[in-house]
Amino acid sequence: MSATDNGNVTLSVSPTGVATISFYHPAQNSLPSALLDKLEKKIIEAGSESGTRIIILKSEGNRTFCAGASFDELLQIKTKEEGAIFFSGFATVINACRKSPKIIIARLQGKAVGGGVGLAAAADYCLATEAASIKLSELAIGIGPFVISPAVIRKIGLPAFSQLTIRASDFQTAQWAKEKGLYNEVYPDIAALDIALEELTQKLASYPPDALSGLKQILWEGTADWDELLSQRAAISGELVLSEFTQHALQGFLEGKK
Repeated sequence: MSATDNGNVTLSVSPTGVATISFYHPAQNSLPSALLDKLEKKIIEAGSESGTRIIILKSEGNRTFCAGASFDELLQIKTKEEGAIFFSGFATVINACRKSPKIIIARLQGKAVGGGVGLAAAADYCLATEAASIKLSELAIGIGPFVISPAVIRKIGLPAFSQLTIRASDFQTAQWAKEKGLYNEVYPDIAALDIALEELTQKLASYPPDALSGLKQILWEGTADWDELLSQRAAISGELVLSEFTQHALQGFLEGKK
């Protein structure tokens, strides 16, 4: 991969109506603002296609599902307005998942960190491998998972969210994530995961679209205020990222990766 590889987001729809949205970034499938914008647009596009029955949300590669926010980009933020705009990218993706009329199935082949956990929580159903451990590391760099917290708490509840947030340096296993409700099914490897994903999505695609759409509405009851709520949370994170603690933490992390 080249140094100028900024990643991509693709959308394909099968003849049976299974839409697959796949994202990729060379830095462990992290999500800079440009990719978040593309991801939001592809989710909206897939949901608006009359031929789409079910949406799969996945990332490329056979290791990390998503490393969350781009630390390189976080270090470039100089004002709280710029910070709010960056974190609003995660808000718009979560809200695109929430408002999509189609059921979204997330496929996690590996670790999910920060915003990656938020993506999993924004899906309606999650299939993962045993390697798909999770971590909310935001507190360790002085930010806090404020934008994604409504989606994560909705799935796993406040006590589990508290553990995940306070234990910011620790990964929790895929089985832990399943027990708490983030994952619905966990498989030993990617091959088994993909077999199960194919069987599930083909079965769902054969169901009546109106029933699936009705189910989607029920699954997201009580979240009508999330456009405003997540925007407010993005503003909080956008201000915190400017702190001296966070800037030093980000710089130290990036230097450690060199």
